[in-house]
Amino acid sequence: MLLKKNVPLTYIFGKIAKELIMVSAYAVGIVVLYENFHFTRISIPIAVPALLGTVISLLLAFRSNQAYDRWWEARIIWGGIVNDSRSLTRQLLYFIDDPYYSAEIQLFKERFVRRQIAWCFGLSQALRNDNPTKGLERLMKKEELDFISKYKNVPMSILELHGRDIKMALKEGWINPYQQVELDRTLSSLCDRMGGSERIKNTVFPVTYSKYINMTIYLFIILLPFGLIEFFGYVEVPIVIAISAAFLLIEKMAIHLQDPFENKPTDTPTTTISKTIERDLSQMLNDASYQEDKMAMEPVHSSKTYYIL
Repeated sequence: MLLKKNVPLTYIFGKIAKELIMVSAYAVGIVVLYENFHFTRISIPIAVPALLGTVISLLLAFRSNQAYDRWWEARIIWGGIVNDSRSLTRQLLYFIDDPYYSAEIQLFKERFVRRQIAWCFGLSQALRNDNPTKGLERLMKKEELDFISKYKNVPMSILELHGRDIKMALKEGWINPYQQVELDRTLSSLCDRMGGSERIKNTVFPVTYSKYINMTIYLFIILLPFGLIEFFGYVEVPIVIAISAAFLLIEKMAIHLQDPFENKPTDTPTTTISKTIERDLSQMLNDASYQEDKMAMEPVHSSKTYYIL
């Protein structure tokens, strides 16, 4: 995810570097024709590109809002995953009555909580088209890994293991039916969050809509020098570049925000959120084996790194 500090201009304008080079060459070519070769009849009324620019501004505003809504919904969903993971762990740890600190129950709690951490990392990796089981061997037992490896939807299989353990806890008398209902309700909420993430991931933003806006922007850029050349002469070049850069940057921003699970700097930071969940749940479990990754969890505002995922 992009941070507010230390984002270099080379990163920002690097996204439209090729487009700006073409726009610059085009604007220079128009002004040379007008000033040096006296093609004075190529100018057009400024109202033509101005009207088109107004239409594009409205379209880009609508486009950006739609893209941001998708990004923000993804962030809300993962904020809910944080809350549900904490709630599930709290319910599990305090619903189970274990006055004698049974080794079997303690192992059950540890297995369940560590599996929930694995679910967060697995979902994050699955949404980014990465191997969802990568790195889960440190959190899950071999028989559990063998079980989930048979499923195409690995996060769903982990929730199934959760459900089986809750059923076993009810059968063993560790929880009562009312507590089982509450635990199942939290599992259902996690399943809903997963479905919401998958819906955003699998719903493709209309390609034709993006293409139409892109074509309109380039039509505007083509007409703009002809509307400015009569009034500004050589100064037309930096003006055209500046206006074009503004429109192109807004379009690029919308394109990057519309897909929040593509492992890009503008992504919803699911890996960092998963590490936060791991830290919190491990502390609730009093897991002495947990070692927080200092480099991953420290703020990076003062370093040269300008985004985290």
